[in-house]
Amino acid sequence: MKKFLTTIILLLVLVFCLTGCTIKNMVTKTPVTLTMWHVYGSQTKSPLNLLIDEFNNTVGKENGIAINVVSITSSSEIDHALSAAANNKPGAEDLPDLFTAYPRVAQIVGTDRLLSWDDYFSASELNSFRPEFLSEGYFNDKLLMLPIAKSSEALYLNKTLFDKFSNETNITLEHLNSFDGLFETAKTYYDWSNGQHFMQLNDFYNYAYVGMKAYGEDFIIDGVPQVSDPAFEQIWNPLAEAAIYGGICLDDGYAAARWKTVEIISNIGSTADVLYQPDTVVYEDNSSEKITTLSLPYPVFTNNYSGVVHRGGGLYALKSENEQKNLGAVLFAKWITAQEHNLEFVTSTGYLPVTDAAFDALFEDIETISDEKYRSLYQTVSVMLDNYELCALPLFDGTSEIQLGFENNVKTVLRSAHSQYVKRTTAGEDKDFVLKELTEHSLKDLQKFYAD
Repeated sequence: MKKFLTTIILLLVLVFCLTGCTIKNMVTKTPVTLTMWHVYGSQTKSPLNLLIDEFNNTVGKENGIAINVVSITSSSEIDHALSAAANNKPGAEDLPDLFTAYPRVAQIVGTDRLLSWDDYFSASELNSFRPEFLSEGYFNDKLLMLPIAKSSEALYLNKTLFDKFSNETNITLEHLNSFDGLFETAKTYYDWSNGQHFMQLNDFYNYAYVGMKAYGEDFIIDGVPQVSDPAFEQIWNPLAEAAIYGGICLDDGYAAARWKTVEIISNIGSTADVLYQPDTVVYEDNSSEKITTLSLPYPVFTNNYSGVVHRGGGLYALKSENEQKNLGAVLFAKWITAQEHNLEFVTSTGYLPVTDAAFDALFEDIETISDEKYRSLYQTVSVMLDNYELCALPLFDGTSEIQLGFENNVKTVLRSAHSQYVKRTTAGEDKDFVLKELTEHSLKDLQKFYAD
């Protein structure tokens, strides 16, 4: 009985410390190991793993908590893996104790299975987070997704090769300020380079969402992309023309791999993509060249609306009957979001910190960032923070499927149109006429996917 009472008192003390005190001296009764899946570093050495090692060897060791990373993968793959695990599909792994994912995953796993962070964080602790990041994690007034790192989107440019292109054309960096200028640049580069793509757009869904917002319209209504809205036509035509012409890469896969072999020299993607940008490119003749990478703000639309999505998932914990596991998860969550560790993590991955204090510390003196690529990126992010609206993507039933479906549909339509364009113009048809016709038809083909 005395042992039982001692255990209860210890747990009560732990809960009190977790909800109102710092993360120091949070001792668990018995050592526990928490399995973890995350998405930070699937193509390269993981900065998060390095921090987890530090946690395991310091605070975790002192408090009997160990984090065991058993999977590092992409956001789409973690969606599939979590779905398989949650639905007990044959061959699926067990759900991990901790995982990072987008808000849409809460529905996939089941909100009733997830730990409510607000049961363990005090009001003052939660108030230290940036509200626009924290708000995405609430489901029915329960904080199920804790932000540990957020990202936005930027335009990356191989400046070394762009300068060569610019010197022989009338294209300058100013052309990349707007999507109209960017897409015209893509077509010009295609001709200049004898048929090479200029860029890759990693998320057509994000482009459409921000573009429709720029024209004062909603891209998603009742879970359906509004591809028949006149505003959508305004943002579709310039994109489609550039892609059908050949200036935009429509293949699947990561942009960074295509940078390496100079299949593209720019892309629009997550600020976290900086982690994968190569410093050297390799040409077809196996010669190589060191390059300078430049980060530029997300291009604006023709009506000069400056908007960009803020994105990135958060940390989830599987609710356990073993309160020691819950407390261990909270211990790690508080440690990784503490300013020192959060800044170390985000600045090595191109993400944004999640608390006001860490945010201020990062942007107070960007020049202290030693890596030129990262310094350029955070200078760009600073410009967007001052001048852009940061938009959160809408969350609704079937979000993941709608996003994936839209990406696939856009690529299917534009790949087919590009193939037709090459075939018809090679046969001698007028390029301008064919491009105009295929652009009009491409919108109709896309609309067929969403017809009643």
